[in-house]
Amino acid sequence: MRIREINVTPVAFRDPPLLNAAGVHEPWALRTIVEIVTDEGLTGLGETYGDLDHLVRVRDAAEALIGHDVYRHNAMYATVAGLVGADVVTDLHGLTGTSSRAKTVDRIFSPFEVACLDIRGKAVDRPVVDLLGGRVRDAVPYSAYLFYKWAGHPGAPEDGFGAALDPDGVVEQARLLIGRYGFRSIKLKGGVFPPEQEVEAVHALREAFPGHPLRLDPNAVWSVETSIRVGRELDGVLEYLEDPAEGIEDMARVAAEVPMPLATNMCVVTPEHIPPAVRQGAIGVLLTDHHYWGGLVRSAHIATLCETFGIELSMHSNSHLGISLAAMTHLAAATPAVTHACDTHTPWQDGQDVVAPGAVRFVDGAVPVPDGPGLGVELDRDALAIMNEQYEKCGVRSRDDTTYMRSVDPSFSARRPRW
Repeated sequence: MRIREINVTPVAFRDPPLLNAAGVHEPWALRTIVEIVTDEGLTGLGETYGDLDHLVRVRDAAEALIGHDVYRHNAMYATVAGLVGADVVTDLHGLTGTSSRAKTVDRIFSPFEVACLDIRGKAVDRPVVDLLGGRVRDAVPYSAYLFYKWAGHPGAPEDGFGAALDPDGVVEQARLLIGRYGFRSIKLKGGVFPPEQEVEAVHALREAFPGHPLRLDPNAVWSVETSIRVGRELDGVLEYLEDPAEGIEDMARVAAEVPMPLATNMCVVTPEHIPPAVRQGAIGVLLTDHHYWGGLVRSAHIATLCETFGIELSMHSNSHLGISLAAMTHLAAATPAVTHACDTHTPWQDGQDVVAPGAVRFVDGAVPVPDGPGLGVELDRDALAIMNEQYEKCGVRSRDDTTYMRSVDPSFSARRPRW
């Protein structure tokens, strides 16, 4: 079964002003939707980043993959690798770690691999989870992903989530998300305020939700010394501490001195990072992300490798839509080593999506594996057209949290370490 056509559609959807170490989310988030059509009439869906540099390469790859057999992932990967050459695509926000050629290839290949798995599942009338080894869980738990945030974007009305700029605001945000979705664990995106303020917020969350595992992610803006101090202060409070310091060596120094495991989606982002991280004992939890680990099959291979070395797994997230949530859910449902609730930005999209409603939904904080063959989701073509029109009109072409923050606060610095 061969690829006859690939449609690549950039989309934009509204995003709240979520604060992080790099700055603040712009009013529009960007994604790219990939739809593969085969010579037998079956179609498959993939989703990836929307930044222009990445989009251009995805479009180039789409042209190069016409005629490929959807079962020959290795040949498709080699085609993408040859197309990329020595190019390296770098994110402006810097929140997913270092960039490299290997990571660039994996990022570009991923949506095509997911779309081909969607097709292969439809061809045999089986869900993607069965193509990855079969389910070990029927539903995948996700965490309430909390952010410090403004009440609304500058010059715009207050959004439906309200402000969260202090411990009380963070707790109220948690109540909102947990009340709507039933989440049973909580993650706070830190690196926004001095560590003492974020420690206070974590303690407030522990008091308000004593039975919910907690994690804190300052996106590597703390020094080793600050990371150790905060880790010790939160002894017995955190499930894990995510990326407190930058790089494998500094993470290893912190890991040796704090009582909880360290997690990452920044210092270990390609297979070549795993050996030094294991040697130095830098991490206890890896947050995988099929969008930059090369798709679902390659992510499953990484999961097996991590399990071999005693590294536990969760999943990283950035602003995404339902195709990605479905893919994440199939992968986590088939991966025994995913023992922590996964991250998702889905609540912040507030119902905006390119997939037909109902296929992916939250039940008691978890997403049941979608019914139906393949990914189990169908494209809402009217929604896709609207989001594509929003992309054409919004003027945003690359996510740049720092520049947007400086338009509000010219003194803002994204340096690391900041504290």
